[in-house]
Amino acid sequence: MRKQAFFLFKKYPKLTYFYTVKIDYIIVGLGLAGLSFAEELITAKKSFLVFEDDSQTSSLVAGGIYNPVILKRFTPVWNAKEQLEIALPFYEKLAQKFNQKFDKKFITKKVFKSIEEQNNWFTALDKPNLTDYLDPNLDSKKYEGVIGDLCFGNVKETGRIDTKKLVEAYRDFLEKENKIQFEKFDYSKIEFEEDGITYKNIAAQKIVFCEGFGMKKNPFFNYLPLNEAKGELIIIHAPKLDIDFLVKSTLFVLPLGNHYYKVGATFNWNDKTSHPSEEGKMELVEKLQKVLNIPYEIVEQSAGIRPTVKDRRPLVGVHKKFPQLAILNGLGTRGVMIAPTVAKQLFHHIENQEKLDSEIDINRFSS
Repeated sequence: MRKQAFFLFKKYPKLTYFYTVKIDYIIVGLGLAGLSFAEELITAKKSFLVFEDDSQTSSLVAGGIYNPVILKRFTPVWNAKEQLEIALPFYEKLAQKFNQKFDKKFITKKVFKSIEEQNNWFTALDKPNLTDYLDPNLDSKKYEGVIGDLCFGNVKETGRIDTKKLVEAYRDFLEKENKIQFEKFDYSKIEFEEDGITYKNIAAQKIVFCEGFGMKKNPFFNYLPLNEAKGELIIIHAPKLDIDFLVKSTLFVLPLGNHYYKVGATFNWNDKTSHPSEEGKMELVEKLQKVLNIPYEIVEQSAGIRPTVKDRRPLVGVHKKFPQLAILNGLGTRGVMIAPTVAKQLFHHIENQEKLDSEIDINRFSS
């Protein structure tokens, strides 16, 4: 019966107003978290429908950088090795699926601001979780336009996922498959059944909320300590700058090709809008003066709200009172690394009762 109803929904979506469509999952939100969970469902041959209202833009405007090292303190990113082992094949699989390239690998060059910072680099080389990523041979070369009185430190295994291109490709795919509805999800329309939920004319076993900072309006999960950090980026055109690596200093300068570079990012804990601001642009320009000393033109500015958590760990798990509801959120600034791993964990937690990593389980916070 479920397969027949879902076939009817796929073939004649406008007719489903008169029928109850039976599916396995509803996903609310299609950023990195939502599409990562959708891929788990596709692999497991589960039926689903995504609701997306374009209210959250963090995945669309994200830098998309993956880097296993926190360069401010020369410490390893939490579970970086394990995350990359899952994330990189995940994005390669999607590249093959859509016949598009999403992953651009490059070296990250850390600009040393002092001899002390350079010495801290060598100290970090002895840390077992960093030896694979930090190059012991410093780069003393001078690059036209890049300010660096001291050497550069090379970070390996870094790159960028074009998140905007990926999310748009995934939306197109779901739209062709009739697996996405572009409308606002109405929490008040959820009716709880013994073995699932009913939402309008849809009967589903589970709902997974992947809403980003939109979670603040979710009556079932808004007790969780999600913080909103606005981030702004600019794209510049610098004809005299010709580098194929990411420069990391007070901000990052990321090559996009043809002398275009993405520059970011700001952190604003007070402004809750996703609109670019003059304040954000001026902050980036001021910081960029300490990184580049060549002319450039700002050609684009974007902004988004990062969903972050006070302990810097994602929010993953099932609602205590309503086990039909689950959440996948709080990916923060390293969403491209974390999303595929936590989506996999949540899927196996729901379907196979596998225990979640205690560091990401929402049960660490009381409702």
